[in-house]
Amino acid sequence: MALDDQKSTLKFVGTRPERPDGLDKVTGRARFGADTTAPGMLFGAIVRSPHAHARIVKIDVSKAEAMEEVKAVVTRADFVNDLEYTPGGADEFWNVMENVMAGDTALYDGHAIAAVAATSALAARDAVKAIEVEYEVLPHVTDVDKAMASDAPVIREGAADHSVPDGLHPNVVRYHESGHGDVEAGFAEADLVIEDHFTTEATHQGYIEPHACLASLGMDGKGELWCCTQGHWYVQKYCAALLGIDTSQLRVTASEIGGGFGGKTTVFIEPVALALSRKANRPVKLVMNRSEVFRATGPTASASMDIKIGMKKDGTITAAEGTFRLQGGAFPGAPCEFTAMCAFAPYALTNVRQVGYDVITNRPKQAAYRAPGSPMAAFAVESVIDELCNQLGLDPVDVRLKNASREGTKASYGPRFDRIGLVETLEAAKAHPHYSAPLEKGQGRGISCGFWFNHGGETSVSLALSEDGTAQISVGTPDIGGSRSSMALMAAEVLGIAYENIRVTIADTATLGYNDVSHGSRVTYASGLATIKAAEDAVQKLCKRAAQKWGIPEDAVKWEDGHAVPSGPNAGDFDPLPLREITATMGSTGGPISGHFEATPEGAGVSFATHIVDSEVDPETGKTAVTRYTVIQDAGKAVHPTYVEGQFQGGAAQGIGWALNEEYIYGDDGRLQNAVFLDYRIPVASDLPMIDTVIVEVPNPGHPFGVRGVGETSICPPLAAIANAVSAAAGVRMRSLPMSPPKILDALDQADG
Repeated sequence: MALDDQKSTLKFVGTRPERPDGLDKVTGRARFGADTTAPGMLFGAIVRSPHAHARIVKIDVSKAEAMEEVKAVVTRADFVNDLEYTPGGADEFWNVMENVMAGDTALYDGHAIAAVAATSALAARDAVKAIEVEYEVLPHVTDVDKAMASDAPVIREGAADHSVPDGLHPNVVRYHESGHGDVEAGFAEADLVIEDHFTTEATHQGYIEPHACLASLGMDGKGELWCCTQGHWYVQKYCAALLGIDTSQLRVTASEIGGGFGGKTTVFIEPVALALSRKANRPVKLVMNRSEVFRATGPTASASMDIKIGMKKDGTITAAEGTFRLQGGAFPGAPCEFTAMCAFAPYALTNVRQVGYDVITNRPKQAAYRAPGSPMAAFAVESVIDELCNQLGLDPVDVRLKNASREGTKASYGPRFDRIGLVETLEAAKAHPHYSAPLEKGQGRGISCGFWFNHGGETSVSLALSEDGTAQISVGTPDIGGSRSSMALMAAEVLGIAYENIRVTIADTATLGYNDVSHGSRVTYASGLATIKAAEDAVQKLCKRAAQKWGIPEDAVKWEDGHAVPSGPNAGDFDPLPLREITATMGSTGGPISGHFEATPEGAGVSFATHIVDSEVDPETGKTAVTRYTVIQDAGKAVHPTYVEGQFQGGAAQGIGWALNEEYIYGDDGRLQNAVFLDYRIPVASDLPMIDTVIVEVPNPGHPFGVRGVGETSICPPLAAIANAVSAAAGVRMRSLPMSPPKILDALDQADG
């Protein structure tokens, strides 16, 4: 059956049942990272650098070790120290180790230097203060453009990989270039060419739950770890490597997670807690405070971007070129290639070129934040397209429709798109009442498109049937956006049993095969596909049992609506056999019935969204407000529409904060100035309008039900859509995020001057 024809036949997928974890979370029964305890547990605390860049001359832990309550102190010497840095290599262990615990040099304000474990949290904090560290302060740089300048201090010699062209500063560690056609010829064909410069600051994911873990590691190399994470196999792999133990000997269990958004896809404190536990021979609990989260975990990269686009009077884009400079902290890894590749992906361009630079600075190692790199690119590109439309007097939706990528379009970064839904989102935007609604005086309207790749990744799922006809599913991807519900719905669709009769459990690393991290909008797609295949595997075994009971060939049995049904020449010879009757006797007819599937699926399907935003600006104070917001996005197939709408709204809400308020502010001394929520202002309810959503469903041919990931694309258009709306309301183009009141007032003053 064609994917387009499936919609009317699906019984469970596309419905809105209650969330399976809702009761646990509203009653406090759900266990998050800091909720786990163990007998004899110690409390950990970490010494952090007060300098942006400094050589560690000496660490004196004697006073801390002399304290009666202190049971262990660790420094870099307590970890594996023979890891080698290989520029451009796939091995990230060295970078992770260097970030978890500083070696010879502290590379940013908040870099971990040493750690203690004590009998109480208060004693641990006192012990941290007793550790004396002698530093030789070194020159620092925290701005991406300044880090590329010829006179910038070199953060680490030899960090650049083979991709970096000759002649660039050593702080440029990776380089990306892609595109096709002749951009100079394309610009020559244009009636109008606009070239502009844009910047964005680093922002934090803002998850409510700080990083927390409980570690127990014996002298025999066998350990247990409980932590809040988006990927516990990743945690297992890196912790084992950093501590020099066998991976199989470390069992990692993922707790419930109080938000991650990409920021919990790596390790920060988990190896430290394990090292302390091994040294103390007791369990150690380690929980970050909010200041540590800001200073020492991974925010987004900040960006400096140059965009040049040429357009004809009829709205045809003739050429586009972009240069994207991203800093990702003191280690390689800023998503410069993603930023460059996403920048022009929504458009079918004959002539396009994009270049990306990964630049290291004295900041914490960046981590993913929902479609890492793409929101910044969209802000810059969609702002220029908006300005071209303004100057040529063209409708911004019509221009985007005219140039939109479609099935078969050669993407700006190389491959041709399979079936995609960008055009459908734009058509829905134009038809939406929001787009034609009148604006009040002082208001402006903005629109933007956004793109994300989506991801497959290593995936393993097991499904077990119980004698009473219910099912249990074990998945390896932490539930960060409703995946337990989605897995149960897809399994129910295949098995033909009630959604309520399926329980989904997040398995630990000792009970299931390897699973990639819950990132890249992969879970509903990849774990969902594996769940479907595991359920189909179980169905095949159910049909075999029915065939044995009836004494007919296995291929003469089909599965319909939760029943084994004879087919072919035997159709009508036997009554349909319900699943529960088969499982009730499975002990005497061949044993347990289960299904399993593991793979690295490759058909994730890219994703597009279009956002419409209205805003108003107070010209006296520079204060902005988003007054109306509509998200339109292709979900392929919304398995649980309520969760999908929540992802759409969440991306928009975070985008509002990123566009208007949020930023990392570093002082001249290289220290973070706003490391608490009082000073780092995320949106609260009063800052947000009601966010309308439109789910577009253009099926992804790479998934049995047409699913596309939705978790990241929703944060790609907001920065640009809001900037276009604010620029229209203020009457001046805003080129730097966040668009804080001082920046808006400064832009208005410059326009008047």
